[in-house]
Amino acid sequence: MEEIFHRTVKSFVLRSGRITKLQQHALDNYAKLYTIPYEAGQRLDFAEVFHNINPTLIEIGFGDGEATYQMAEGNPGMNYLALEVYPPGVGALLDVIHTRNLVNVRIVQHDAAEVVENMVADSSVSGFHIFFPDPWQKKRHNKRRLINSTFVSVLADKLKEGGYIYCATDWEDYAFQMQEVLRGETRLSSPFKGFVEKPDDIVPWRPETKFERKGIAVGRTIFESYFVKGDRV
Repeated sequence: MEEIFHRTVKSFVLRSGRITKLQQHALDNYAKLYTIPYEAGQRLDFAEVFHNINPTLIEIGFGDGEATYQMAEGNPGMNYLALEVYPPGVGALLDVIHTRNLVNVRIVQHDAAEVVENMVADSSVSGFHIFFPDPWQKKRHNKRRLINSTFVSVLADKLKEGGYIYCATDWEDYAFQMQEVLRGETRLSSPFKGFVEKPDDIVPWRPETKFERKGIAVGRTIFESYFVKGDRV
């Protein structure tokens, strides 16, 4: 029998949050069209999900979905599986998927670590995007950080050869932890000696997020890490 992964330490806390009428309308009317139910042990067939054989990228924690839909629109030849737990963000992205007819985006509303471990087949993903995960800045809460050696090992399992992990944070301590953990995974390598050097055409284009703009406005530095499964690119 296949072992099902359940995380005991969550990297998120479910908050009620305010849901707008538009978001609630999208949740009520579009969820069945564009979301995939979480089913532990049910491996996703991306060709069946998206009705094509294009490369699939997984975005972990898409927030309000602004960056997600911009990337999907800008890259119609890529599929985007977007993972998020918060209903307002899911509702916001559902509305955009529907109004803009984005056929290359689907959502799973569930703990991302469990989705990746239990629903994603090994060697099936072309890239993981993890932009501005919760930094859990208090030292006693660091164990809740999503980017740790166990999860990075799982991500490496799921990546195709040549697939990538692209992380961004504005929290310096977390940024260096990301570098340490990613460099500690022997199946991953980076074309950079440290953080991503911009501008650089090696790294996939990504739009600036609302969260990122707020950080920059108060003087925060954005740290980006980019690692590839396989030999150095």
